[in-house]
Parts: sequence; C-alpha cells; structure tokens
Amino acid sequence: MSGWRHNSLGSEIDRSDELSFTFDGQSFTGFEGDTVASALLASGTKIFGRSFKYHRPRGLWGKGAEEPNAILDVKLGSVHAPNQRATTTFLQDGMDVYSVNAAPDAKHDRFGFMDRFHRFIPAGFYYKTFMALNWMSYEPSIRRMAGLGKVEPAFEPPADAAHVDMNCDLLVIGAGPAGLSAAKAATHSGRKVLLIDDAPSPGGSLRWRGGEIDGQPWLDYVEHVCALVRDAGGQVLSDTTLWGAFDHGMFAAWERRQDRPDRHLRIRANDVVLAAGAIERPLWFANNDVPGVMSVEAAMYHLNCHGAVAGKKILIATANDLAYPAATAFANAGVEVTLVDSRADAPRTEDGIEQIKGEMLKSAIGSPTVTGATIGGRELSCDTILCSGGYTPSVHIWCQAGGKLDWDENRDVLVPRPGTCSLKVVGAANGEFGLAQSLRSGHLSFGRDDEAPVSDILPPSDQMPVRPDPSLAGRQWIDMQNDVTLKDVGIAAREGYKSVEHLKRYTTLGMATDQGRTSNFAGLAAMAAVTGKSIAETGTTTYRPPFEPVPLAVIAGRRRGELFNPLKRLSLESLHQKAGARFREYGGWLRPSVYGVGDEQALTQDEARCARETVGIFDASPLGKLEIVGPKAAELLDFCGYIKMSSLKPGRARYGFMLSESGIVYDDGVVLCLENERFIVSASSSHVDGVRFRLEDARQDRFSRDGVAIHDVTQGLATLTVTGPMSRELLSASGIREPDLAHMDVAETEFNDQLLRIARISFTGDRSYELSVPVRTAGELHARLADGLKKLGGCWLGLEAVMILRAEKGYILVGKDTDGNTMPHDLGWKGPREKRKDEYLGKRSLFNTEAESENRRQLVGLQVGDGETPLVAGSHVIPKNRKRQSMGFVTSSYFSPSMNRPIALALVESGLSRIGEKLACFNDNEVREVTVVSPCAFDPQGERLNG
Repeated sequence: MSGWRHNSLGSEIDRSDELSFTFDGQSFTGFEGDTVASALLASGTKIFGRSFKYHRPRGLWGKGAEEPNAILDVKLGSVHAPNQRATTTFLQDGMDVYSVNAAPDAKHDRFGFMDRFHRFIPAGFYYKTFMALNWMSYEPSIRRMAGLGKVEPAFEPPADAAHVDMNCDLLVIGAGPAGLSAAKAATHSGRKVLLIDDAPSPGGSLRWRGGEIDGQPWLDYVEHVCALVRDAGGQVLSDTTLWGAFDHGMFAAWERRQDRPDRHLRIRANDVVLAAGAIERPLWFANNDVPGVMSVEAAMYHLNCHGAVAGKKILIATANDLAYPAATAFANAGVEVTLVDSRADAPRTEDGIEQIKGEMLKSAIGSPTVTGATIGGRELSCDTILCSGGYTPSVHIWCQAGGKLDWDENRDVLVPRPGTCSLKVVGAANGEFGLAQSLRSGHLSFGRDDEAPVSDILPPSDQMPVRPDPSLAGRQWIDMQNDVTLKDVGIAAREGYKSVEHLKRYTTLGMATDQGRTSNFAGLAAMAAVTGKSIAETGTTTYRPPFEPVPLAVIAGRRRGELFNPLKRLSLESLHQKAGARFREYGGWLRPSVYGVGDEQALTQDEARCARETVGIFDASPLGKLEIVGPKAAELLDFCGYIKMSSLKPGRARYGFMLSESGIVYDDGVVLCLENERFIVSASSSHVDGVRFRLEDARQDRFSRDGVAIHDVTQGLATLTVTGPMSRELLSASGIREPDLAHMDVAETEFNDQLLRIARISFTGDRSYELSVPVRTAGELHARLADGLKKLGGCWLGLEAVMILRAEKGYILVGKDTDGNTMPHDLGWKGPREKRKDEYLGKRSLFNTEAESENRRQLVGLQVGDGETPLVAGSHVIPKNRKRQSMGFVTSSYFSPSMNRPIALALVESGLSRIGEKLACFNDNEVREVTVVSPCAFDPQGERLNG
C-alpha cells in the first residue's frame, strides 16, 4: 500500500485547518474532518496494528464499526481512550495514538515471532494445552499477553453524560437513502420522525457514492428531507449510535456531541424503521490479511470523503457490479487500476481500466505489505488489493428486538423474516441493494409506489456468490483480529464443534471487537460446506447489545461516586445523631451502627447486653412495607412465596421466603394480614425494590389490574422496634396503650390522631414491638420512647448490636447467611416443600437432582472451645483431619455477651446431620477445632418471646 492525499477530493475535510498528531511516537498531520484512519492512510502508513494471537501485521480494512484491525489507544491531554477504532475516531490536534497488542510498536513488534509457531497453536489449543500442569503455571504469562489496549489507572472518564428518556411517533434508524426516503414518506403522512444516524452527517452511502435523486444532487435531497422532518416537529440526530434493542420496545442510543457532554438516549417509539444498511464482505484467498488488502467500500469512502487514496497501483477483486463505480473513481483520481471480476459475463469497465474476467484472486503477494497478487496462474504487480465479496445486511438490531432471519439464495443474504418482529426493515438491511431499490424500499414503508423517489443509478444487475475455497494453498483468514483461519473452522468441525455457537466459542470466530461483522458469514458458509448443510440449516450466532462498543461512562451517566447508588436516609437521622449515633451503610441505607463515644466493639457489646437485660430500641424504618390489596392479593402472595399466606387471618403475621425461579432463597420476611384482602409484605431492607419487581412481574403475568394492586409505602412510614424483657413497660411509660397482642399479632390504632401500627414481631428473640407511624409523626414517637427509655435504664441499639442479638437466635440475613445455592430446606424449612400441592415460584427447582442432593450446605451453628476468640467470618469449614477440602464456610461470627462466649453460623455440607460432630475451621493458615451445634444458641425453647 502506498497511500497519498488527493489534491482536490475530500468533501468532508477542511484543508485550511491542519492538525498535528503522533502515531507510535512518529509525527503526522491531517485535516479537520479526518478520522485517524484516513489521516494515516493518506500519510502512506501501512501497518496499523498486530493480530491478537499470532501478532501478524495488520493494515486498514474498513471504514466504520466493521474495522477489525486498526484498534488504537488514544490520548489527548488528560483524556485517555483505550481500544478506539481508527475508522470512527475523528482526528483532533495534539492527539497521541498508539497501536495495541504490540511492543514497542506495530511496525517492530517483538512478539511477531509467534506466527512461526502457528501450527502448534491452532483453534482450541488452549483447551488442550492448559489442562496439563497447574493453571497457575500459565496464568502470569497469559495475563501479561492477554487483552488489547492499556487502561490508564489515573484517568477518570467524564461523569457528566446525561441520560435522556425520549418518546417519538416514528423512529428511523439510519439516515442513508432508504432511511431518508422512509422519513420523507412518513412526514408526508403526518408522522413526527426521529431520524438518527451514527455518521457525522446524514446521507449514508450517498456521502461517498454520490448520485442524483428526483433530478437533484443527493446533498440537496438530504437537506430537503431533514428540513421536512424538522418542520413537522421531528428531530435529526447525527453522530448517534443506536446500540441496543431491549424489552418492551425500548432502544438505547449514544449521542456524541462536539462541544457538550455526550448523551445516552432511551427511546420508545410507536413505530420503528430499520435502515441500517449492509456491510461489505471480504474475499477469501491466501494471505488475505496482509496490510494493503482493503474493502472496496472503505477505500471509496476514504477517497471521496477525505481525499485519502489507498494506493497508486490498485487491484480491485469483485464478483458484483457495485465495485465498478469504485474502479472508475480511482481511475479518475489518477490511480492505475486493474479490475478482476470472477464472473465470465461481467460488464465492461471504463476506458483506461484493465479488466480481467472469469478469474479468481488466488493469493496476495508480499511481506509485510502487499506487492502483488496471483490471478489464476499468473502474478500481477500492485501495492493495494481492494475486495468486494458482496454485502451482508446489518440485522443486529432486528435480531436484538426478537426478529428471525431467512436465507435468500437468490440474493445470497440472510434477510429479516417478516412477522417475527415489529420493526420495518428497508434498504440494504433488507437485501435491497442499489440506490434505486433502497429509495423505493424506504418509501414503500409509508408511501405509495408511484410517488417513490427515483434515481438514474441502477441496482446491481448481477452478483455471483463467493465462498472460502478449502482447496487453495496457504492460509485464508476468516477473523483477522482473532487469527481464525479457514483451516480452524475445519478443525472445529472434525472435533465435533459443528453448531455455530460452539464454533464461535471453540475458535473465537466473531468474538473480536468488530463482533464478527467481517467474519461471521465466512465462518457460517465454511461450516455449512464442511458439514454438508445449507446456510439456512447451519443457522446464525446470537446478536446481543451493544451493536458497537459504548463507553461505560456514557451508560453509567452521572451514576458515580456518591451518585452511583445514592444512600437512602432515615427520616429520624438527625435525632439519632443527637443521641450519639455513628452511621454506616446497611443494605443501601445510612443507619446507626452504634451509639456513644469510645471503643465501638465495647459499645456494641454493652448495647446487646442492655437489650437482653432491660429494653432497647432500634430504627427499623428501612424494612420493606409493600401493601398488597385486592381480591387476588392472597393468591399473589401464595404464588410468590414458599409459605402459604392465604390461610393467614386478619390481625396475624407469618414468616416466609420468596424464592427465585431456580428455587434459591431470594428474600425472607414477615407478611402481615390487616384485612381479608389487605396485606403488608415486610421485605429485607436491601431487597425491597427486588421483591416489589418480582411481585409486580407475577401480578402483570397472572392477574388483571382490578385483581390486585401493589403499593410501596416503605418511605412513607417510620418504624421503631422496641425489644427486650421490659418492652411492654416501655410502651406504658411512653403513653402508648398496647392492645392485647400475642406473638405474631398485629393491630392498627392511633398515636397523636395518626395511624399507629403495632406488630408483635421479633428479630432478636425477645418480646418485641414494631411501631410504625407516618413519617410526619415519627419525631413525636421518637421523643416519647426516648423519655421512657431513660426511666427504665434501656438503650438505643445500633445495627451491630442487633446483628449479635439475631445471630444468638440463629435468625438469618439473606445474602449473608445464605449464598447463591441456598434453598429453604437447607435452612430447616422442609414443610412447605413436602406438603404444598399448588404451584408457586421456584417449586419445580426444589425437586431437581441438585436440590435432592444429600451433600447440600445447610445452616448450622459452630461452637469453639472455652476461652477462645470468635471465628473469622468467611473461614472455610474443613474435615477434622484438617484436609484442605472445604465443606462450607462461616457466615456470621460474634462474641455473645448474653452467653459470654463466641457464637457462629455456617453453611456446612450435610450440616444438620453433623450436629455434635467435630470439624475444623481454616483461615489464613490457622486451623481451629469446632463443634457443629444447632443454629439457635440463645433461648432455644422461645420462652422469652412470650415473656
């Protein structure tokens, strides 16, 4: 390749504004409007990077997100952006650009010797090689070589990307010919259109291919359509990548703005038109990865938009008509052009262009860059090879939205299957190639056929399918970034990996940063040929968001630092501060951890002791208060819970679990029945939102709106819990009349003419009362209880003391005393699993092979010897013979002031059958003997609950 800058071409650059930049330490210049790729191409740069596995030199291939090779680290002042595509990164003055996966640079990579060993590291070699020896023997070296770019640890990306929710009548994705035509027809039909495109200006392929539409220059047509859209109340957004389609018709887009922070758009539309165009396929021949081999479409784009000419002596290899305008454009630019068309009946070229018909390109010649090509049995001299193997519709968004694909043999493409998705697909994305076809396709989505825009540029009259040829000598590269060859596809098939999804993972085909845009079709075609199936039978891989890499800072927006997950605050926070509280985050809430001045551990022990001997109060406001109302309320709770609630009588409460679909304990809590059709679900503080979402999912799926309603009133009520043997006396001393409540009773009364809900529910194992009032009354309740507390010698309880009290009773915290495998019968709750006959969430998973295993980890207590210190939470439980084989781990561990000894809870294999057995705990090379005991260490008969 011998790139240069044309002196007059380049419609999108400003030659009066010269910009300076460096690449791998060498100085270059470009112009405003250049991409890094076009500036380097015009400078004559040949090698842009190195391939991932073999470190082969790689040159520029594409023009946009399909570029697999030119991946660069970009620095501009204090800004650092790793792994940027040179083709989508616009040049700025003072940029420092570095190749990735190369040391010290792309031209002189010291790891280039890796290619000599390619026979020993084919597809899947890592699955076989790293089974030998210990993984730790390989890991340090592999980690040093893995990855592409380098992250600058000191750089903090901007935190000011705004998140915007948008609603529109019609969303048109892509502002090429088809998208513009659809937008124009829709506007004439009275629709308001949001037209978005990822290019810096609308026009799509018109920007580099040109043409006339309705007798006017293409640029006039583009400006006319954009003006129509805006005048009708719509919007046109350029530099905006629609990167994902999600449930319930939501689309996500990244808008890049020059002088203002980027925006992340969440878009919902009444109708959606997808006009995303198509991606040019490469050709497959020996050494097709050598720098100097480029896409025809990309070379034409760089020529007409930036004046960057790919070479001086260009060979164009094709099997379709769309490459012919490119040959003419390069010849007119002063380039020596040879056009090789594999079709024997190919059309004639313009004068001055050498044409070879009916011949295939066999191999590229040259190292490290192109110096020639083999055509049939002869060699031709050239410095650049441009390839066009046809076009693949860009259907990523269609598939993300749930659409399916069909194989169209006549057009040699996978096209959207009608009726499988609500999107309308037009233009090249639907296999309608050529300007005239694209315009008509877009217009027909909202207009009449006789009013469609017309063009004198005809669609391609013929194209011949091109496939990789296993009979060719030499390596044919399918995935250029990940070094997957045609031979690797054959290896995968021989070793049984014939599914396209298995092929993808075994060879890493299509897993590069271009997401297989240039490789998936070739891999699919090759696998179809090897297995003797059609492409339709072979299938396609799954398309997932993002369509194109999006900075995490844009997706996160302003959610960072204190805004990442803002802490919820107690309505009584200031009063707790006056009482001497120290605050800490618990389950997303800022809550008192301990009260007073001095050693925190000693204060915590004093609070726990005081609560057991007299009375204590803690703020339980963060506990979820989800009000479930309606004739189907009990049925909803039965379906979403492990323990039936429909038999619960008004004025009573019951403890229960919510399971995931896999039968794992998601949350635990108490359900209060206030009336026959009115319940309160008291969820864990950190799970309130999750529990509400799960209840709402079930409600929407199973019930009508008039069947049941869910209201989250958690932050509308404050809850103070009074606990201890003198709790009843505290209520009396505070002027609160206690209804005659048994344990797990609930009643509603009044306090200061406001609602007061009293629930006799205990999280500590002592007689307790949960007092809930509207937040506007919480201050008065706090003052009354505080006065009574002084009279009785009680104390305020921080969460650390509460944790000790609940652990003494063996009460769990979900997420602390459970893990991602814990089922209710592992906690001793077998009854519902054995007795319930109705369906409920997670039921089926409770009876699978894993759930029935005898070696499940079960909740137990652990006891250490007299005078020993508490175990370390997280310590592994191992056999008494001290063999380092983990049987489980310690989940909670404290010193119990009530029992004057350490206590601990743990999840242990077959733990309930091991009670009384001696085991050991291992942590930090220390091994301690323990005895497995019941989880409940304090008041196992529950006498104090009714005291």
